[in-house]
Amino acid sequence: MSDSFSRFLVVLDADSTLIRNEVIELIADEAGRGVEVAAATEAAMRGEVDFAESLRTRVRALEGVAVSAFGRVLSRIEPTPGVHELIAAVHGRGGRVGVVSGGFHEILDTVAPDLGVDVWRANRLAVERGVLAGTVDGQIVDAEAKARWLRTWAAEADVPLTRTIAIGDGANDLRMMAAAGLGLAFNAKPAVRAQADLVVGPLDLREVIPLLP
Repeated sequence: MSDSFSRFLVVLDADSTLIRNEVIELIADEAGRGVEVAAATEAAMRGEVDFAESLRTRVRALEGVAVSAFGRVLSRIEPTPGVHELIAAVHGRGGRVGVVSGGFHEILDTVAPDLGVDVWRANRLAVERGVLAGTVDGQIVDAEAKARWLRTWAAEADVPLTRTIAIGDGANDLRMMAAAGLGLAFNAKPAVRAQADLVVGPLDLREVIPLLP
């Protein structure tokens, strides 16, 4: 898909939207800290705590996990039902698919192209001597960054914001959803469902296809 022109743009969150998993929890399992990280992730997605600070805290729990564990994490990834059909439908209608995630490039760099995603952005994990350092490398992809990437990709593809769709589940997706022409709550927390333009009920991304331009 060319950067120069697309008919419309669909941007999805990754964890619990593009895929059924929360990747940080899968990595935390490798450190034996999956339960505590899962509880912290749930609070962040409900909007009860600052996302960036929560992410830093959760990433500290990953310190010492070997990079070689990413293969095991990837083997546990489950694409959300209907994701292949939705992406095929977007491309078939001349659209472009982006994914912007508070998760990690280390996993998304494999998952996104395998699913046919055109562009994607996520956080990076700092690595020292083959193990995770327990810190994020670079600027954190938070709610404002998600909205910024949606606007950037729309501009690159010459798509007006009125012809953009944002799909997310957590509080850190709300700014992206507000910036888009249509904000869809999918598999979403109550606060997100309350503020979305539309709520997709079934856990099946094929439900989005009738809403495409």
